[in-house]
Amino acid sequence: MEQISRTRNFSIIAHIDHGKSTLADRLLEKAGLINARNREGQVLDDMSLERERGITIRAHPVTLNIKNKKGESYRFNLIDTPGHVDFTYEVSRSLKSCEGAVLLVDASQGVEAQTIANTYLALERDLVIIPVVNKIDIKGADVEGTVKEIEELLGLKEEDILRISAKFGTGVDDLIEAIIDRIPPPSGNKEAPLRALVFDSHFDTYKGVVVYVRIMDGTIRRGDRIKFMSTGKEFQVEEVGIFKLKMEQVEVLEPGDVGYFTATIREPLDVSIGDTVTHVERPTNAPIPGFRKNMPMVFAGLYPINMQEFESLKKSLEKLHLNDSAFTFEPENSKALGFGFRAGFSGLLHLEITIERLKREFGQEIIATIPNVVYEVVLKDKSVIHIDNPGKLPDPSKIEEIREPIVTASIMIPPNFIGNVMKLVKERRGKFIDMVYPESRRTILKYEIPLQEVITDFFDKLKSLTRGYGTLDYEFKGFVKADLVKVDFLINKQPVDALSFIVHREKAAYISREMLSRMRKTIPRQMFEVKLQAAIGSKIIASERIVPYRKDVLAKCYGGDVTRKRKLLEKQKRGKKRMKQIGKVQIPQEAFLSILSVKSENKK
Repeated sequence: MEQISRTRNFSIIAHIDHGKSTLADRLLEKAGLINARNREGQVLDDMSLERERGITIRAHPVTLNIKNKKGESYRFNLIDTPGHVDFTYEVSRSLKSCEGAVLLVDASQGVEAQTIANTYLALERDLVIIPVVNKIDIKGADVEGTVKEIEELLGLKEEDILRISAKFGTGVDDLIEAIIDRIPPPSGNKEAPLRALVFDSHFDTYKGVVVYVRIMDGTIRRGDRIKFMSTGKEFQVEEVGIFKLKMEQVEVLEPGDVGYFTATIREPLDVSIGDTVTHVERPTNAPIPGFRKNMPMVFAGLYPINMQEFESLKKSLEKLHLNDSAFTFEPENSKALGFGFRAGFSGLLHLEITIERLKREFGQEIIATIPNVVYEVVLKDKSVIHIDNPGKLPDPSKIEEIREPIVTASIMIPPNFIGNVMKLVKERRGKFIDMVYPESRRTILKYEIPLQEVITDFFDKLKSLTRGYGTLDYEFKGFVKADLVKVDFLINKQPVDALSFIVHREKAAYISREMLSRMRKTIPRQMFEVKLQAAIGSKIIASERIVPYRKDVLAKCYGGDVTRKRKLLEKQKRGKKRMKQIGKVQIPQEAFLSILSVKSENKK
């Protein structure tokens, strides 16, 4: 049991851009996995999207062998986690595999919305929290003020708070000692039946599904017959290993280990996050309590541009779901776009990242429809249904009322931006709850806001108004009755179901005009006039027109009787009218993307 007593399982958690991945790099250096001279920043952020955006999207596990000040060797199983609110589910999965968490707080930014949310996630799981003030080296760092904030807002003791610079490695040795001293070693019985928690997975073309596990009890090695307790599916283990910078094979995984196994699992849906793996011959009696099920908040239709790619898109979604179980998908059909999928996401950034990953990692060319939230609809017979697709909204004559999802939002900003932010939230139908001043540099505004108003360009506008200092965190509160209507788009009087959306009545005309204006610029001109209209029921609330190309039929008329010219123009007019009746307007992908874009046209 020597190894388990010298094992420490922990995550690094923090608000976005507070230095989690940089600290992970310093720990990799201490373990000798990378060289300080030829290092590349954010080593664990290996997805191209993560490097481009400078954010962590997926939790990354790595096993480090690190020595303390006495020269004793310890095994650290570290999981670097995301900080953005849309990826909270990734954090929740990672914490389930740990006994402790290093909580990073930026010395210049202080305690922010997601810092508090992640702290509560760790406390819910009874983890040991090591609070750390990072970026003590930068200009404008208020170290003592940040320490006071951590004390007041998070209830942690000043003597437990460490001060480091992850960029330069200052104080990292003290942090290593704190991890060894404060975080308890994992418990577990090597002789007991196997109990392993599935906390992540990915698909490998040659090996099939690679399953990431934390071993609670028992052991797992090559040749073992294992089964997943939720599905009862059985497989034979082909390979077991741990995570260094790349996957590294080992003989056996024991209690406390964080590693992976492969078992020639070809169907991605056979593996579900939060499941318990056990042996077929000597199974455990009780599965490990899984994660809370993630509830998608934003929905959009995903359709292949080429209909022959439908099955390929389905396979890609199944593989992506393996390491991102926070999104859901099910088949749906659209008259305008054909066969596709209705997919659910944690938020708009999650939606954007998923679409980008489908394009880059799986080579899928897709069209995404307008993002929507789930609405609660009470029918005349008092039954209640949930609608995540505007096309499924019942006839208005059958509806008693529609309720929209409301979130409790915490907006953290410097005090000098309060007026502008309050004006923005009022425009988004926000209801003021409270205002708190944790310290002189920071104000927390609490509002109840309809989720539909948050998932459009709210976060972009907030960042713009506060010069990048504003942060947003929100949690679902419930459904509230609202005056909502379904807006349909018509192209030459033909409805395009994929463009329909549900919106508050008072904003319907304004949003429709803006969307039609964008569409007019992206749909190519035809040989006939194209009418774009937005309607609520049979009432047209906004319209645009795309003028036709016009051939100069009078080019060869050099004078002569004017009636000849009139005859030629009338003939052209009749031809265009006939063409309009039988002509079909092809809607390019850009038209859908212009509507999906969260950045409005008039935004500077």
